[in-house]
Amino acid sequence: MIKTIFFGMVCLLSTLSYSQKEIYELRTYQLNFGKPASILYNYFENALIPALNKQEIYNIGVFEEIGDAMPKKIYVFIPYKDMNAFYQTNESLKLNTYYEKASNTYMKTSPSDFPYLRYETSLFIAFDGLPKMIKPAEGSTVFELRTYEGYNEDALKRKIKMFNESELQIFNDVGLHSVFFGEKILGSQMPCLTYMIAFKDMKERDDNWNKFGMHPEWKRISQLPEYENTVSNIYRVFLKPMSFSKL
Repeated sequence: MIKTIFFGMVCLLSTLSYSQKEIYELRTYQLNFGKPASILYNYFENALIPALNKQEIYNIGVFEEIGDAMPKKIYVFIPYKDMNAFYQTNESLKLNTYYEKASNTYMKTSPSDFPYLRYETSLFIAFDGLPKMIKPAEGSTVFELRTYEGYNEDALKRKIKMFNESELQIFNDVGLHSVFFGEKILGSQMPCLTYMIAFKDMKERDDNWNKFGMHPEWKRISQLPEYENTVSNIYRVFLKPMSFSKL
């Protein structure tokens, strides 16, 4: 009964404005210290990503943090064309014999050797101003993942408006290379938005953020009363793609 209701909601959402914008899933895996992470990496490369590709889900990003953060975390970004595709894809994996066979080692790994503690997952709907993700340029080695919390829903709404009407264009002007922008619709830290930008290296990142701060349009809109108190906290992490990442 619950599944039927959920599926009905998914179908309804996919026929509304959601159908015009992509849905993003972002998973964060916290690795178990001292456990063989290769089991998880093999699962991503040889089971999960190929199975999603067979469902026409592409541009899947798998990242690790730059530096030696502890505990180590792995980030997996999965773009879906709409909410219905998210539901159908996850249901299809349960019946996919290729996926079942390819993930056998991962699924049968003992608790004492399992590579991660838990993973958290969040869902986002793409911004109106960037309804579909942009695959980064070849050779991008630095990915900056940012989450902006709003103190309430109105603050978040105003910040998203600021991005849609001005900031996205400024990002494009100064070389803050957008990958995705999404409003979180399920997960922790709500209300919030998350976005990812990509660079060839950290120098390009630093130089182009400096350009952003000096951009005349940013100086103008950052002083507008309608955008006051839109961000209550910012979380930032620098990531690098793993060898089998498709981004």
